[in-house]
Order: sequence, then C-alpha cells, then structure tokens
Amino acid sequence: MKGQQFKVEAGKKLFINRMNELEKGATVEFENVLLLDNEGKVKVGAPYVKGAKVVCEVLDNECRGEKILVFHKKRRKGYRKLNGHRQDLTNVVVKEIVIA
Repeated sequence: MKGQQFKVEAGKKLFINRMNELEKGATVEFENVLLLDNEGKVKVGAPYVKGAKVVCEVLDNECRGEKILVFHKKRRKGYRKLNGHRQDLTNVVVKEIVIA
C-alpha cells in the first residue's frame, strides 16, 4: 500500500496514505500479500503469495493524521524554526482476505 506494510484482519480499520483516485464507498484490492496465516497454516511469499489478495472498502478519503511538529535549532546562533505537518490519509476497512 504505497510502500508501507500492514498487518490486517477481516473487519479491521486502517489509515493508509491518501489515494486520490478513490471515492467514498469504493472497493480496492491489494494483491501484494507478503505473508498469510490461515488458522496456524503460514504461507510466506517469495516475494508475494500467489493468488492472495486483500479486499477493502473506502470509508473516508478526507482524513488527516495527527500534527507532527518539526523543530530545527542551531545552538548559540539564535536560529530556531518550527514547522507543522499533517499527513493526508484514506480510511479503509478490510472486508475479506481472499486465498486462492
């Protein structure tokens, strides 16, 4: 999911980096599954598990993360700089994990 890895279960809500092309209520599938644990039976992909995918539904595409403050300072020089940042996020819920 845009360079990040998540541990997911059916029914779990996730905040992922904003996907602008998705609308509220849309369904999205992620096919790059690295590892599957099906009731104790573990499959590890090389690099991905073949035939496995995660089906999610978009709950909200206008979320924002917590504010992160970035502070720069150089000692004894009187230089101080404070920046704030809030990441744009997409809220999705995992509908099912499909195993081929």
